[in-house]
Amino acid sequence: MSLSFVTSGQSHGPGIVAVVSGLPAGLEPDRARLRRDLARRQAGYGRSPRQSIETDDAEILGGMRHGRLIGGPVALIVRNKDHENWGAAQSAWAVTPKELEGIAARRTRTVVVPRPGHADLAGVLKYDLPDVRDVLERASARETSARVAVGALCKDLLDRIGITVHGHVVRVGSVAAPAYGDLAPADFAALDERQVGCLDAAADAAMVEEIEGAKRDKDTLGGIVEVRAFGCPPGLGSYASEELRLDARIAGAALSIQAMKGVEIGEGWDNAAKRGSAVHDELRYEGGYRRDTNRAGGLEGGMTNGEPVIVRIAMKPLPTLMKPLRTAALDTHEPAEALVERSDTTAIWAAAVVAEAVVAFELARAAKEKFGGDAIEDFVAAHRHYLARIPWSPEAP
Repeated sequence: MSLSFVTSGQSHGPGIVAVVSGLPAGLEPDRARLRRDLARRQAGYGRSPRQSIETDDAEILGGMRHGRLIGGPVALIVRNKDHENWGAAQSAWAVTPKELEGIAARRTRTVVVPRPGHADLAGVLKYDLPDVRDVLERASARETSARVAVGALCKDLLDRIGITVHGHVVRVGSVAAPAYGDLAPADFAALDERQVGCLDAAADAAMVEEIEGAKRDKDTLGGIVEVRAFGCPPGLGSYASEELRLDARIAGAALSIQAMKGVEIGEGWDNAAKRGSAVHDELRYEGGYRRDTNRAGGLEGGMTNGEPVIVRIAMKPLPTLMKPLRTAALDTHEPAEALVERSDTTAIWAAAVVAEAVVAFELARAAKEKFGGDAIEDFVAAHRHYLARIPWSPEAP
């Protein structure tokens, strides 16, 4: 059985729910990692005041007993503490005016002004909805809290076969980190000392200044995040059909994250300007197949090739501005200013954490398809057997 998941819930509803199917029985989720990843998603310089309201944790509702998965779908919920302030305004059932008494008017009024850069306009037109609130509640990046929780479970699965996944920030606005060559998993421990999630200390400090400048101007910033996965053996994914190509899956997952607008695998954009002789990673054999370069980013022909997987994702500046953009009302079609909800100046560090989670899910899905296993020991044994068969190992020179 392959891995799959679905999320549900609204930004200010009771919580964000995820149901994950296909995780093998016997896997022991790391509760500390789960909480740590959720906390990392809320961290980073430039976040909104909401992050001081919420202290995210994931409550497992089913599929696990006494710390071990038991074979069924895993259901979890990340509760929204801010829901207490919305009450009946987020009721699933119809409410009376009396039930809305005492709730701030901004939470109960019908929203008829779509915000540029959001899902608002297309959403109300597509689903024939009378209230933009119905769109923005689900389209919100608050949904990624559940995806980060799912990603943490997938990292637990990948750990069992020696794969680790790490995300970091490489650009905020006009400030870019220096180009990184080879990195190792241990290098990412430095992120604990950073404010924006950039490995380079000087660039991280410059990014803080960039964010402060945008905040003073009541503006927002985007950037670029990078995810690296180590320990992937050759052969995850497939060239056999388009839906099995791992690079396509990863790119699609990356662009499914709110506000992401571009994906690069390896040195994809730079490679487009070069000749083939300067792009393709030559092979050598010394106790196993290896390459001296990794311009392909660890993926060739829709499959992992044994090198670290490298993915970069571009995030647009957040579209909710404290200095509202021009728009037009849905009811009168008259000029208006966009609704101002609480907004981050940037959520780039959160984007790196979410990107890490979705890449972990896609790698875990490909690994589950490759190695199978209803029980975790079967999954691990199949991986071990595969490594014994192929001329590759993580330790090869």
